[in-house]
Amino acid sequence: MGSVRTNRYSIVSSEEDGMKLATMAVANGFGNGKSKVHTRQQCRSRFVKKDGHCNVQFINVGEKGQRYLADIFTTCVDIRWRWMLVIFCLAFILSWLFFGCVFWLIALLHGDLDASKESKACVSEVNSFTAAFLFSIETQTTIGYGFRCVTDECPIAVFMVVFQSIVGCIIDAFIIGAVMAKMAKPKKRNETLVFSHNAVIAMRDGKLCLMWRVGNLRKSHLVEAHVRAQLLKSRITSEGEYIPLDQIDINVGFDSGIDRIFLVSPITIVHEIDEDSPLYDLSKQDIDNADFEIVVILEGMVEATAMTTQCRSSYLANEILWGHRYEPVLFEEKHYYKVDYSRFHKTYEVPNTPLCSARDLAEKKYILSNANSFCYENEVALTSKEEDDSENGVPESTSTDTPPDIDLHNQAYHHGFKYFCNTLLGILYDDFVKTLLPWTLFLHFFMLNDYSDPRLLR
Repeated sequence: MGSVRTNRYSIVSSEEDGMKLATMAVANGFGNGKSKVHTRQQCRSRFVKKDGHCNVQFINVGEKGQRYLADIFTTCVDIRWRWMLVIFCLAFILSWLFFGCVFWLIALLHGDLDASKESKACVSEVNSFTAAFLFSIETQTTIGYGFRCVTDECPIAVFMVVFQSIVGCIIDAFIIGAVMAKMAKPKKRNETLVFSHNAVIAMRDGKLCLMWRVGNLRKSHLVEAHVRAQLLKSRITSEGEYIPLDQIDINVGFDSGIDRIFLVSPITIVHEIDEDSPLYDLSKQDIDNADFEIVVILEGMVEATAMTTQCRSSYLANEILWGHRYEPVLFEEKHYYKVDYSRFHKTYEVPNTPLCSARDLAEKKYILSNANSFCYENEVALTSKEEDDSENGVPESTSTDTPPDIDLHNQAYHHGFKYFCNTLLGILYDDFVKTLLPWTLFLHFFMLNDYSDPRLLR
């Protein structure tokens, strides 16, 4: 590009940068910018980790084993794959051993193990425990090598062959069902659903709003996707009861339906901090010193399997950046839209964000600045557009002798002056077309027909 753009916005690219900004001086045009706001030294333990796992351990659960065995299928689906493999192997080996012992006992009681006996055996060629075990495997897996087979000498042996075949089918169905259910679990779909590292609070449409960003890394859609949020904090009731984790709903548009999202490109979820919000009375300093956790939940159906999945994350108070917005990630190209995920977690500081609570802002106790600064999203979009034009060989509209450190306010005034000039020229042109042009055509027509001749005026 012909000019180098600089900006005065603070960019947050990681969680560490967000933690540093929590103790940096804030210069927003309403303070001296010298005071520092310190966060709490000790933060509360997370109830929900950043990866969505709940930080909870159950202790002193009575009859835990019996309860888990009563729902053995769900237990097999929930356990790790290594334990699933162990159960898979043990189920078959134990069944083979059990029926091998049964056939060995039948042969022992019938006297088939005695080599001197010439009577017909219950199971031919079964004269040892190893042979009985091999016959059990051949029966359950339907291998059938042909050397060992059951005869009609012992009805109990025939019954056990039928019974083992049924048990083998049940084990196969159970194991295959558990493995397939475990493979089809939508839990792994959460690996391609991401939340931003930090939440932000900034002005939007004249109101303070809490915002966080969600994204889908796959091209397959999340059907009926919707979001929820809850604020978790401890409190003491008026009766003196201590509630360690009081759950308060955070409205993200359930009543109006805007909680349902079309998650193709990253979307910023907005919670308007109004009189019904639990954050209504909290200022920047209050949030920096607060001890709460905001749990955010994204739910939807996986397009491939139609199974419901739930992706979770959380934000502690020190992970909420006051006076920040997210960098834009969606850019319009010639025939498509481009999503730049390198900007997904990045934020920039908005200098004129008020530091007071939403209540004070609503009661006009805080005067908003009327300064209209050039928005950072517009700068990024303009820069991206100029980069695309330069790559495609389109001449740049900006002059090459523009100072590289031009202030963003001057850029805004420059664009505004150009817009004013273009508008004025358009108005003058319209007046010329509507007023002067008809008279000009009339005079021209008058002269062509020689109406100025005195003889024609008699």
